[in-house]
Amino acid sequence: MIKFAKTLALVWLAALALAGLAQAQNKPLRIEITQGIIEPMPIAIPQFVAENPAAQEFATKLTQVIVADLVGSGLFREIPQAAHIAKISNFNAPVQFSEWKAINAQALITGAVSVTSDNRMVVKFRLFDVFAQAPLGKGLQFVASTNSWRRMSHKVADAVYVRLTGEPSGYFDSRVVYIAESGPKNARKKRLAVMDYDGANVRYLTDSNDIVLAPRFSPNAREIIYTSYETGEPRVFLMNVDTLSRRVLDSAPGMTFAPRFSPDGRQVVMSLTNRGNTDIYRVDVARGTRTRLTDTPAIETAPSYSPDGSQIVFESDRGGGQQIYLMSANGGTAKRISFGKGSYGTPVWSPRGDMIAFTKIYKGRFHIGVMRVDGSQEKLLAGSFLDEGPTWSPNGRVIMFFRETPGENGAPSLYTVDVTGQNLRKIKTPTFASDPAWSRLLE
Repeated sequence: MIKFAKTLALVWLAALALAGLAQAQNKPLRIEITQGIIEPMPIAIPQFVAENPAAQEFATKLTQVIVADLVGSGLFREIPQAAHIAKISNFNAPVQFSEWKAINAQALITGAVSVTSDNRMVVKFRLFDVFAQAPLGKGLQFVASTNSWRRMSHKVADAVYVRLTGEPSGYFDSRVVYIAESGPKNARKKRLAVMDYDGANVRYLTDSNDIVLAPRFSPNAREIIYTSYETGEPRVFLMNVDTLSRRVLDSAPGMTFAPRFSPDGRQVVMSLTNRGNTDIYRVDVARGTRTRLTDTPAIETAPSYSPDGSQIVFESDRGGGQQIYLMSANGGTAKRISFGKGSYGTPVWSPRGDMIAFTKIYKGRFHIGVMRVDGSQEKLLAGSFLDEGPTWSPNGRVIMFFRETPGENGAPSLYTVDVTGQNLRKIKTPTFASDPAWSRLLE
């Protein structure tokens, strides 16, 4: 197996030497990278074979999405199909590895697509280590409705990503909920919208009659919590993504905002402002009971659970400036973890549990950064006039955020960046976009 995680440049001579050594020892090539990607891995992805006429269009589209997923990660470089020496027309035919080695492909992905009479699609693929001239794991097959062809593409790309990187999971078969914005800056209309992670399949969940903010997925990706001004003041709402039915989560006096689910989906932490004081509360989703977790004169907001549900990270100005703190999920004493220059806010715990993403304001610029849970190893990944609202990919490898341009016509767009600070990419959306929140991998 090719082990490909975070780092150094792939030097061709070294790779070839490793390949020869691996073959001599009758072992598959294993390349482990541990610092930051400098040279993406070259991979060959011939167009998937259409095994019947009804599959021809889907074979083309599937291949295009798989390529876009893998290349878009910044970890892989596609060898263009025009450079391919071999032409694959039969999925079951033996692979001529010499022809792929001649164009310096390290990995080869082959696939086939067929469409059944009841409009179901069968997608199968295999992944090969070109140097070792051997398959990387067993081939896989996915079956679903033809309407789900994009999801099947993402699933194939996720499987390839996992095998070639050694990461525990991919992130392509996931969704993002965000705020779709339109109109002039001084009269911006805002709607809840959900899309595939890459900006495709946008669906609007609300109209633009009321201001909506800070949507967040539930752990099962079937519900969303968000802040709305529908009642005249900010309140946290709970919405079913499929039926669009919604309800106010907590109707007690005061303004509620900045909600986020617990890892088990049974609780929501959020801020409540009452009589001029803003603190963090926990609300039971089913029963509606509320527990106060902070009790200070400071502004306490933007809470986020650790993956195991035992702790909460949040922002507070209790020390005289906006900083990041940790406390038990049951409240109590909080520990400050941000000590760099500037102000810190919107902390979000990585799904891996090892890092916290944040927004930092320093010298008039906004930055997206990460730090270890104890506040060490702070690293800024992106910065501009206004970068804000980080959210983690399901595997903790990528961060999405929104960037707003300055000036009278300034508007927000969504971006992604790798945790190494490389591969900054803009996500195409039909309208302006802000406040993204990534789902887990879909089932």
